[in-house]
Amino acid sequence: MAPFRVALSGDFLRTDGTPAYPMFDLSPLANTPDLEFAYVNPLDGVMQADDLADFDALTLLAPRFDERSIGSNNRLAIVARFGVGYDNVDVEACTAAGIALVITPDGVRRPVAVAVLTFILALAGKLLTKDRLTREGPAGWARRSAHMGMGLTGRTLGQLGIGNIGAEVLRLAAPLGMRFIAHDTFVSAEQARALSVELVDIETLFREADFLSISVPLNDDTRGLVGKRLIGLMKPTAYLINTARGPIVDQAALTEALEAGEIAGAGLDVFEAEPTPVDERLLALENVIVTPHALCWTDECFAGNGAADVRAVLEVRHGREPAGVVNKAVLSDSRFRARLASLAAGSRTFQEIASPSSSVSP
Repeated sequence: MAPFRVALSGDFLRTDGTPAYPMFDLSPLANTPDLEFAYVNPLDGVMQADDLADFDALTLLAPRFDERSIGSNNRLAIVARFGVGYDNVDVEACTAAGIALVITPDGVRRPVAVAVLTFILALAGKLLTKDRLTREGPAGWARRSAHMGMGLTGRTLGQLGIGNIGAEVLRLAAPLGMRFIAHDTFVSAEQARALSVELVDIETLFREADFLSISVPLNDDTRGLVGKRLIGLMKPTAYLINTARGPIVDQAALTEALEAGEIAGAGLDVFEAEPTPVDERLLALENVIVTPHALCWTDECFAGNGAADVRAVLEVRHGREPAGVVNKAVLSDSRFRARLASLAAGSRTFQEIASPSSSVSP
């Protein structure tokens, strides 16, 4: 029987060939009999079908996976995305090919929520401003009373989205004595009560929040959602925090509001263009804290993401459905079911099992 083969996108390695993220523990793969793994580099940022032709699974970091990544031999069964975002993966192409796309919500839940809380605390305490004042010596110290922070007790934390990460933000912030409001059309009143959060319409969310945190995925409905109209509803003392995806926010509208003092500031880990150009207007503003889409990058985060991806790959290796599947329709696809059945039985005849005449039922 041929071994089960796992590809890892080449950005998991440094240029010298050593692991870029040593906390990503690959020993469960290395210790699994009849399993091999190798690193595969993209071409112009895209994983290529020819390079993945001999693999059963792919663990993917930053490169794009789309129709150019999918071969005709029907061997690839799973793309395990390293993280919770999957805007670098063509979900429709995966579903059309019977490939499961898996993400790692358990790995990012706490680290991203901690990143949101970090922004809240840093903005409320004017941390970076006070850091600069201290470095100026006595002249800076003399101006410290002009930069009073904002106490959190009784302030309103607004969450746009209280799913996996947004709910964790509220759980972590519970001891701070803040009022919680949220807008999320997928959350029930019972779920909201369990988080001690009041569900409101989106306009009320932006009007009343002292800290407005964005925790929704990027899709056709959310792209550009937070634009001039909603930002214009915010208090002049309010702060906007985005750790989700940059294009959810109209960056030009946000920049204009920050420059005009229409809102107090922002904490941004994500941007419309990444990496951000050096002449990006946002970077010149002192009322913004910016981080390079990496504030949640901790040993905990990368270990958790890696463990979740490894579990998903090994589940498929043993012919079982993995957790965290995005395109759930693929779970009933006869080709995917046939792949799982063949793996459970030890068969490696992919062309046969994936053919239209396959007798394996969904």
